[in-house]
Amino acid sequence: MFTGIVEAVGEIKQVSARQGDITLCVDGKGLSFADVALGDSIATNGVCLTVTSFSGGFFWANVSRETVSCSTFKDICVGQKVNLEKALTLQSRLGGHIVAGHVDGVGKIQKLSNDGDSVYVCIAAPEDLARYIAHKGSICVDGISLTVNGVKGNAFELNLIPHTAGHSTATTWTVGQSVNLEVDLVARHIERLLQFPQSPDTAKKESALSKDFLAQNGFLKP
Repeated sequence: MFTGIVEAVGEIKQVSARQGDITLCVDGKGLSFADVALGDSIATNGVCLTVTSFSGGFFWANVSRETVSCSTFKDICVGQKVNLEKALTLQSRLGGHIVAGHVDGVGKIQKLSNDGDSVYVCIAAPEDLARYIAHKGSICVDGISLTVNGVKGNAFELNLIPHTAGHSTATTWTVGQSVNLEVDLVARHIERLLQFPQSPDTAKKESALSKDFLAQNGFLKP
């Protein structure tokens, strides 16, 4: 799990393709590897990657064809800058929102402009993801936790403050560029729950939680 708070900007140093999968070598010198072990996760442009090897500030990771097909990794190239974040620990602050590192789809930047000190961004999301994107909700764009400031059809609007833009790849974004999107996990789970209405048997079943149970276990005063 991640928070969507970018820790460093890395650079792709090597891309090796094999039967639809790819292996990446990433320059992550901006990260501290003191607490990184083989098998740990590092979000790379919002994609949760497993560290298979690391040395001297570089790490290697395998990317499955499934991940390649639903992310911007299908077009990843040597020299590309990427946002990096190590996995969340129980001691970490949850400064952004809960991010799984499982990209839901690819959006396209429609508009970019200065808005006071911040940067206004409008992104078109795939039609099937639009229903999960809500005004003032959270969304992860290329690994960055951002707040949705407006929704128009399948497009949504964001404002990046100077700190967020300056500590991520957002400074290099251009109109027409593709970006990885991960929608709010809560929205997805609610939708899944609503797909399974209560059966008649379940509806008739009485809850084990009753006044007698609460009294017997000290939750109610006699």
